[in-house]
Amino acid sequence: MRKGILGMSQKERQRYHVLRTVLDGGITLREAGQVLGVCYRHAKRLKKRLKLHGAKGLIHGNRGRPAPNAVGHAVKQRIMELSGAAYANFNDTHFTEKLNEQEGIRISRETVRRLRRANGMKAKRKRRPKKHHRRRLRKAQEGMMVLWDGSPHKWFGDDEAPCCLMAAIDDATGQLLEAFFIEYEGSFGYLKLLNNIVKAYGIPGSIYQDRHSALHRNDDHWSLEEQLAGEQEPTQVGWALQELGIMPIFALTPQAKGRVERLFGTLQDRLVAELGFWKVNHHP
Repeated sequence: MRKGILGMSQKERQRYHVLRTVLDGGITLREAGQVLGVCYRHAKRLKKRLKLHGAKGLIHGNRGRPAPNAVGHAVKQRIMELSGAAYANFNDTHFTEKLNEQEGIRISRETVRRLRRANGMKAKRKRRPKKHHRRRLRKAQEGMMVLWDGSPHKWFGDDEAPCCLMAAIDDATGQLLEAFFIEYEGSFGYLKLLNNIVKAYGIPGSIYQDRHSALHRNDDHWSLEEQLAGEQEPTQVGWALQELGIMPIFALTPQAKGRVERLFGTLQDRLVAELGFWKVNHHP
């Protein structure tokens, strides 16, 4: 579009030709309204605009005007400065929240996303086509099932030793029940999770878990007593669940633990970025 010249959209050109046919006596205004998909009263208004102002009268009044909510150049520049410095490890949504909360910049997530991509900043995580897995229905009541797991990760940055985040959520509500860091995933971490959950919320009906060696016997050794009983003795965690009357349910695939895995994905995405931001701003 050249300066001072407003182009017509395809819809506006169609309106012009149909209404010109009305003015030339080819069709009635009611027929024109049916063709254009507008009511008779609106067709009448459009015809009046065409008669008074010509084709220009059919062009939307905001065409060519800057958007009232357009982001200024200085704000865009500031956003990209922050995006490449203190908030470099933040994803689009997390960064937008920080702009609103910490920097006083009120802006939408979509605007941030477009601005970052236009300046060559790639998405933090590559979006892959979703594979279809049939979702397990949530339990009907809170406390019927708890999902727990451990996530070994470099939570405190690449220059720190990895540790494990132990976490548990309620299946019915998705509420985070307990979470803490520990050196490694093992029996102590799961027993501590169990102790904290029971003290704070009571005994759950069942626990959904993977086949980690702290939770499930994965060895081929069977004692004589186990052979006679026809089953292996449980792990320490298994004994605790058995004594409390909690049913252990073992996931057969990683996708089966999708809800707790998504929690770890969110925490890794946000917590690692927050810890990195704290280090930058609190250490010389």
